[in-house]
Amino acid sequence: MTTIRSLTPMEAGRAVDWAAAEGWNPGLADLSCFLAQDQALFLGGFRGEELVSVISATRYAGDFGFIGFYIARPDLRGQGHGIAVWNAATTRLAGRLVGLDGVVAQQENYRKSGFDLAWNNIRYGGKAPGLPAPRATVLAAQTIPFAALEALDRQVFPVPRPDFLRAWIAAPGHHALVLMRDGVPAGYGAIRPCRSGHKIGPLTAESEADAEALVAALLDRAAPEEVFLDLPQPNAAAVRLAERLGLEPVFETARMYTGPAPALPMDRLFGITSFELG
Repeated sequence: MTTIRSLTPMEAGRAVDWAAAEGWNPGLADLSCFLAQDQALFLGGFRGEELVSVISATRYAGDFGFIGFYIARPDLRGQGHGIAVWNAATTRLAGRLVGLDGVVAQQENYRKSGFDLAWNNIRYGGKAPGLPAPRATVLAAQTIPFAALEALDRQVFPVPRPDFLRAWIAAPGHHALVLMRDGVPAGYGAIRPCRSGHKIGPLTAESEADAEALVAALLDRAAPEEVFLDLPQPNAAAVRLAERLGLEPVFETARMYTGPAPALPMDRLFGITSFELG
């Protein structure tokens, strides 16, 4: 029998390690940022005192939720430990619009649980390109009013997430930059160190040129050897940008929701924040 309970922060660190073992390449400071959004988002399945499965069920404001980190220990798969934490996660998020980024091959299983496909996300990765200095004014996110940064984030995320956003831009090794136009914030992006290389996300901009300017500035701040960008496939400009940077598809997910997908401006969304928290 699988016993389900919330994970302590130390136990949640094991969930992140399991995600790394699956090849999902989590950020080095992801855990603290995720816990800033929801201290109880991680659930674990236990056989006695032994952790056998994990999942995250993140509660956001506005009756929105997101599922991630759905992993059963490889040597114990097929024994019901995974479905036990899945049921606990859906119970925790009952009554909310729930999203997830699932492995494309598992779409049918998620559909049976009430999820419908909204779009596909693609992870592009490769050696970080050398880009000329951006011909734009780019400022550190911490130097502009937080309300202005929140407004940019709300353009590409369904609900406010101020606690997460504050943690995300201030985490060790993270760089968050805002592109200014005529003194007004017009886009922003963040880059963070991961188990392998760096990931850019979120990345929001009014145009492909602005997105490239932000990428150039972020790469200059972080100086990574390898970089990854998780982008929504429907944004053709984001795909062009990734390909022009010399990055190649390395992973794909199916973004699915339990109801109508949030009305997000795909033409502004050049980079997803996280496959685990949306």
